[in-house]
Amino acid sequence: MYYSDELIEEIRSKNDIVDVISGYVRLQKKGSTYFGLCPFHNEKTGSFSVSGHKQMFYCFGCGAGGNVFTFIMKYENATFGEAVKTLADRAGVKLPEIEYTPEMKKAANEKATLLEINKEAAKYFYYLLRSEPGKTGYKYFADRQLTDETMKKWGLGYSNKFADDLTKYLRSKGYTDELIVKAGLASRDEVRGTHDKFWNRVMFPIEDINHRVIGFGGRVMGDGEPKYLNSPETPIFDKSRNLFGLNFARSSKAGHIILCEGYMDVISMHQAGFTEAVASLGTAFTSGQANILKRFTDNVILSYDSDGAGTKAALRAIGILREVGLTGKVLDLKPYKDPDEFIKNMGADAFRERIENARNSFFFEIDVLKRDVNLDDPEEKTKFHREIAKKLCVFEDDVERNNYLEAIAREYSISADGLRKMVNDVINRTGLATPIREKPKTGIQKKTEPDEGIRKAQRILITWVSEEPQIYPLIKEYITEKDFTEPIYATVAKKLFEGIENNNFAPASLISEFEDEEEQKEVASLFNTKITGLDGIPLLMDAIQDRERALKDVVVKVKENSYEYYSKALSTDVDALNEVINGKKLLEKLRKTTISLN
Repeated sequence: MYYSDELIEEIRSKNDIVDVISGYVRLQKKGSTYFGLCPFHNEKTGSFSVSGHKQMFYCFGCGAGGNVFTFIMKYENATFGEAVKTLADRAGVKLPEIEYTPEMKKAANEKATLLEINKEAAKYFYYLLRSEPGKTGYKYFADRQLTDETMKKWGLGYSNKFADDLTKYLRSKGYTDELIVKAGLASRDEVRGTHDKFWNRVMFPIEDINHRVIGFGGRVMGDGEPKYLNSPETPIFDKSRNLFGLNFARSSKAGHIILCEGYMDVISMHQAGFTEAVASLGTAFTSGQANILKRFTDNVILSYDSDGAGTKAALRAIGILREVGLTGKVLDLKPYKDPDEFIKNMGADAFRERIENARNSFFFEIDVLKRDVNLDDPEEKTKFHREIAKKLCVFEDDVERNNYLEAIAREYSISADGLRKMVNDVINRTGLATPIREKPKTGIQKKTEPDEGIRKAQRILITWVSEEPQIYPLIKEYITEKDFTEPIYATVAKKLFEGIENNNFAPASLISEFEDEEEQKEVASLFNTKITGLDGIPLLMDAIQDRERALKDVVVKVKENSYEYYSKALSTDVDALNEVINGKKLLEKLRKTTISLN
């Protein structure tokens, strides 16, 4: 849905960022700014700042920053549209209605009804678990050491022994057999008619990211088959595009997500404090699920069963994670089979230690390769090295591949040069990647980085002018947006100067003009640079002469860099000539000028 810039700005302006963030983070006022512990990384000293004046937040620890939309998107892992709706509802701003075709209306109404049916089923299963018929199910969960609080949080339930129990209940609520079947809760045939999909099972409601029940998983009580049964695909339940527990894990601040195999693994891990755990839905892990995880983290830790099947599933998941650009690690659960069993026997602290020491996924793959190799046999050892060489070709970036190659060579006592030759032989035969170039032994050239001092001066000037707009008239004769040689700095400076001229600049409004999260962070940092001299020494408000001298130094530095920048561009850019002529003239005048803050 497209929303106009005017509507976006209205919603932003009606949601004071201090009030909004105070609902998520405990803030304390220090001067004109509020500070608290950053919700986006673990810290003991509050470096998370919220400015009511700028209507922006910025963390001096991890660099997260932006406006109120950015905060909701990052904290809730929401899309921009979802953040707009959340804040519009909060401020009482009515959003324009989406125009539906008759087919779209029918589909939307049907989905809403199916969600209602699943919610009613979840309530009924929940009730049964706590009634006389559900004693068996309740005992199962209690024996698995789940607390009543945990059972309530996850909405755990029980399906009765009768094959039409739920169907009768849902009919009493006014739902037709056709809709009950379409919701995945019943089947229909000529012999038995409409009958329940689940009976005599403990029930795990499956919720989407917005906590809506979209399906169920059920474990049979006794020796029935199948042991585990999941809802079929329905208009509201796509197994390949949902993950069990993600509705809770999305709010975890662990910095990673743990991917498990089973529902009980996830629930027991959350109960033990590991709220970052999720599981696939009774099917193999898919690329669709990997892309969902990518919305919430860059790092996934695999906690699959330690048996052969679990190892095979982990190897498959590693490849899928790598394809979508996620970093994977693997937990060592031995001597126990799964996370639930490990935590019950070893405790949460031991599990946390295993997380900290999780094995790099590539090394895990090599470990698995090694299991069946007799390294005392020269032929088998050579084959093992060739298999490593093939695996190294999965890294498209030759620097990354070379780093892994050298690490593998160290760990497995292999000649790095010999392994490099094997890799290049594979590449030359298959064309899988570009050959690895050996690192030069001498004369290593260090990559030239942009002059940080120049960028620092530009950042200081933008922050200083945004905090003290009265400075702008003193420098506008010498400085324009063209003097900011970083493109994103120039965009911000242009908006800043125009806003001050028109007396309507709001730093927070600029954030929404950038879609990329890294650009939003960069813009936020431009308005939160510490105002210092070029020597890095902080400036006191009442030290007028020091501030005047520092301001002039910063302005001169920005202008000098601008002059040099356009001078270098003369051979390729005709327009640069005017900037050079004008820049030189203004620079000479600026050096003779005193900037007075009185």
